[in-house]
Amino acid sequence: MNFSDNVTLLKGVGQKKAALLKKLNIETVGELLNFYPRSYQDRRTVKKIAEILPGSAGLFSGTVIRIVNNQFIPGKKKMLKITIDDGSSRAEIVFFNAAYLANIFIVGKEYYFYGRAGQNFHPLQFIHPEFSAEMNDAISGILPVYPLTEGIGQNEMRKWQREAQESAKSAEEFLPEDIIRRHHLCSYAYALSNIHFPQDEIRFKEAKYRLIFDEMLVLQTGLFAVKAGSAEKKKGISFSREVDVSEYIDSLSYPLTSAQKRAVSEIIGNMESETVMNRLLQGDVGSGKTAVAEIAMFKAARSGFQAVLMAPTEILAKQHYDGIKNRFSAFGIETGFLSGSVNKKEREETLARLQEGRIAILIGTHAVIQPDVKFQNLGLVITDEQHRFGVNHRALLGEKGKNPDMLVMTATPIPRTLAVILYGDLDVSVIDELPPGRKKIITRAVDGNNRNAVYSFVRKQLEKGHQAYVVTSLIEDSETMTMHSAESVYTELSGVFEEFEVALLHGELKQKEKDQIMMRFAKGAIDVLVSTVVIEVGINVPNATVMVIENSERFGLAQMHQLRGRVGRGGMQSYCILIHEGKSEVARARAEIMESTADGFVIAEKDLELRGPGEFFGTRQHGLSDLQIANLIKHTALLETVKKEAVFILKEDPTLQSEKYAPLKAKILQIFQGSLDLRL
Repeated sequence: MNFSDNVTLLKGVGQKKAALLKKLNIETVGELLNFYPRSYQDRRTVKKIAEILPGSAGLFSGTVIRIVNNQFIPGKKKMLKITIDDGSSRAEIVFFNAAYLANIFIVGKEYYFYGRAGQNFHPLQFIHPEFSAEMNDAISGILPVYPLTEGIGQNEMRKWQREAQESAKSAEEFLPEDIIRRHHLCSYAYALSNIHFPQDEIRFKEAKYRLIFDEMLVLQTGLFAVKAGSAEKKKGISFSREVDVSEYIDSLSYPLTSAQKRAVSEIIGNMESETVMNRLLQGDVGSGKTAVAEIAMFKAARSGFQAVLMAPTEILAKQHYDGIKNRFSAFGIETGFLSGSVNKKEREETLARLQEGRIAILIGTHAVIQPDVKFQNLGLVITDEQHRFGVNHRALLGEKGKNPDMLVMTATPIPRTLAVILYGDLDVSVIDELPPGRKKIITRAVDGNNRNAVYSFVRKQLEKGHQAYVVTSLIEDSETMTMHSAESVYTELSGVFEEFEVALLHGELKQKEKDQIMMRFAKGAIDVLVSTVVIEVGINVPNATVMVIENSERFGLAQMHQLRGRVGRGGMQSYCILIHEGKSEVARARAEIMESTADGFVIAEKDLELRGPGEFFGTRQHGLSDLQIANLIKHTALLETVKKEAVFILKEDPTLQSEKYAPLKAKILQIFQGSLDLRL
């Protein structure tokens, strides 16, 4: 059986099971072997029943002394109860709706069991434990526990993994021998075998180290290759050193922070060099990224080039346009706007003026990447909230000019170490301070029982003439989830705040409706806006002073921080109230973090620790979703080692053309398929 063979060659995997495995991204034997356990059960020692504590799990044996079948308990299904004794104590083995098992167990015979003891039972009670008439691999040893989908059991997955182990033994090595020797790595075949069924802790650690090393090396080498590909493009634009941006900076109604000045210096330095700029500008909501972007656009326009800024929503693009148009018109710089709602006549006029070079600055939505949008001399491309766009949107914009400089902006705080991974082809600028005078948003977490007190507080803010957001994670009520939906909260608040204007906003509304609602809220015509997370990237409403987040346990820290950034934009004290129903440790930890800090980068680090990078970003980005075993937070020391190795590899063979690196190259291409800049 080969790695490329379909899983249907495994015993017990028919079309139905194959469809379920596909949900786990498993279609081949190789993908099955690379589907790693999330934890393990140590069943190497057979415990005495008397040694097992209530609530704990263990492997134990006992002789059957009594079988009671079809015992009926009101409100429950029929029950099979088997009493066993091992000399130290007795235990009850319970199965529901499993009368057929009565014929399998024999009084007087010994059986092995693995399960968790229930609380408050004497003798100990085990419900639906695994069992076997003899000690074997299926019930003893160190057994893997996999993250499965409904319809596939742990025993099934273990059986398939055992069958696939024959293929693991012949797994081809894809790392050169000198790298394996230099880093004291076990073989790939050894790792695939011992990550699933390790005989002891030493073999498990050897296997895990090798597989973490592999994942990080493939990712890091690929990212360096992407960055090298970006750097090797044709010579970029060298913007005029004679253009002094201080003229524009002096015209602003506020002084730049030191962090903004640092970012401006880095960006202008890139723009004046002959190398194409590929830079990520990140900073919290309200940190002043737009001002920095405007300075870069001013530099481009005054140097005789055009610039384009693409935003993810029409309302955000329009907000950018209105502000930039007013400020740039004072310098005789013409600004244009494009979105899906611009009528045909206006669009044609804008396209004509753009192609003639009369429009120096174009602001818009995805509409700016349409084929008929042509520039005379595009020199600078800026994308706002980059994570909202597809992977190739930035590249499509760049193709509208001759190697224009690229600036990517995001208000989603990304820890610097992860930013290098996520945006491996970009340099990073960070605005890590807020303008002076901004009041800290007071954040409080309360449970659902205090909802009326929250509403009373919101009322006081509304009576002062302020506005409020109320955000939910669902649009409508769900039969399977007991959460507060936008529709139910809107209905409730329309009654609670009947003398105020309450509106509902969610993603299923047409874009025109969403924009109209947001515009009315921005103008103060709506007092309370009940919304889903569509307002996470919204417009500036300085009069909004309260953000209420319903079922906050359903949101990640970074997302809650983004939502909190919707308020606190005026001079008034603002508040963020988290209403939570969750009782878990993670829910409590998130609430405490939100209450204790407003630093987006600290929050991002904590969010990654709690959720991991895949869930943090929610989308496939440069192979991050392929990290099954490596943890970019826990394994930072190894990441540094791997970076050095990746540099060494690409220095020795920049395009991995040699036979030595061919297998590694194949792995990288598999993960980075679709990357426009991969130089391999």
